[in-house]
Amino acid sequence: MDSSFINKLYHSHQECIKCPSSKAIITFFEELMGILFPPFAHENVGSLGDFQERIRSAKLDMGKILYSNLVNNNHNADEIANAFFQAVPELYEKLLKDIEAMFAGDPAAQSRDEIIRTYPGFYAIAAYRIANKLSALGVKSIPRLITEHAHSKTSIDIHPHATIGEHFCIDHGTGVVIGETTVIGDYVKLYQGVTLGALSVSKEDAKTKRHPSIEDHVVVYSGATILGGNTVIGHHSVVGGNVWLTRSIAPYSKVYYQARMHNSEQGDTDLIIFKEHTTSS
Repeated sequence: MDSSFINKLYHSHQECIKCPSSKAIITFFEELMGILFPPFAHENVGSLGDFQERIRSAKLDMGKILYSNLVNNNHNADEIANAFFQAVPELYEKLLKDIEAMFAGDPAAQSRDEIIRTYPGFYAIAAYRIANKLSALGVKSIPRLITEHAHSKTSIDIHPHATIGEHFCIDHGTGVVIGETTVIGDYVKLYQGVTLGALSVSKEDAKTKRHPSIEDHVVVYSGATILGGNTVIGHHSVVGGNVWLTRSIAPYSKVYYQARMHNSEQGDTDLIIFKEHTTSS
């Protein structure tokens, strides 16, 4: 490498000297998960005093990360860390409801502990809820790093700015994409491969609602794609597997993918999966 290139790299490092490392952010996230849920703890808890010290240490680590992240902004890292940890009990209760939704929604689930330990849907939702809270407190970059860490481990991509209600269940999960301006209500269940995305990828639409809204008590089966900021899936609806939707459907709708089988010997085509689309006001 010539000296001009080395100097270019050096200056880029100098400009980023206050950036918190991805490793430090992920370490904090994993420590917090270990505090909230024993299966994620790297070591068993000793006395109550030791546990309180563990929480205090996590809070200090968060303050360091935030200081590096916010040093050029008019934010106070300690105030944000305090506000976040004050919100942790509420966040924990939401996660317990998510666990309950997954346990109730999956006949294969043997216990809530199994969900915490092994379900990628839970891990991705936990990362989202932590990242979403940080984002709501004005923290930049760090929330996206947390959800992308979960994305890398689970193949579930949830943008930290998405709005997701309570009792949320992602079954299996691989390939799920939930875009930035998606709004999801309560008691919603998604299966693997669901995309809640945008119709357009134009940069000019960055500040507009580009992703759909899913109302309460909706089930979206695997491989379904729902696109567009004006698209609303009415409450208590069912969207079947591989359905492609770019317009709204009313509450209590059922939309299924229509597949046909062609018989070359008889020269006809039979409907092998029926399509039903019902609406009620």
